[in-house]
Amino acid sequence: MAFFSRIRSLFRNNEGAVVIESAFVIPVLGIMALGGFEVSMIVSRQNEMQTAAAEAVAVTLARVPDEAEERNALEAIIETSTGLPADQVSLTQRFRCDAEADLRNDSSGCDASAVISEYLEINMTDTYTPIWADFGLGRPVNYDITRRVQIA
Repeated sequence: MAFFSRIRSLFRNNEGAVVIESAFVIPVLGIMALGGFEVSMIVSRQNEMQTAAAEAVAVTLARVPDEAEERNALEAIIETSTGLPADQVSLTQRFRCDAEADLRNDSSGCDASAVISEYLEINMTDTYTPIWADFGLGRPVNYDITRRVQIA
């Protein structure tokens, strides 16, 4: 009988219950907090690059970069705005003959009577590595932002 009374008293005793519950809950809350932080960093970088692309489009429309020097200045603005190195930002002239679906790298293949539209293609790439990728969970996030602006 004494044995059963001791077991009943152990079940009624809840002095260590908070410690045990905390041991289960705190790691889960920590992982959720870290995940929320990393997701906000991913979204923030995406937003920053989209804003820089919109800024580049606005600058392009305000003053069309006809010469290579002007395109280099626009590229420098984008690099400064995003903090990207020069090899991750590119500006490419593209051409469309009449209403063709595909763009060309030069206008020499168009017919003499064709209406040639000129575009400036702005491309930015970046990679963000969340901390969970260091533990083998998931992969780095790659950004590839492209905007095309008709300039002529």
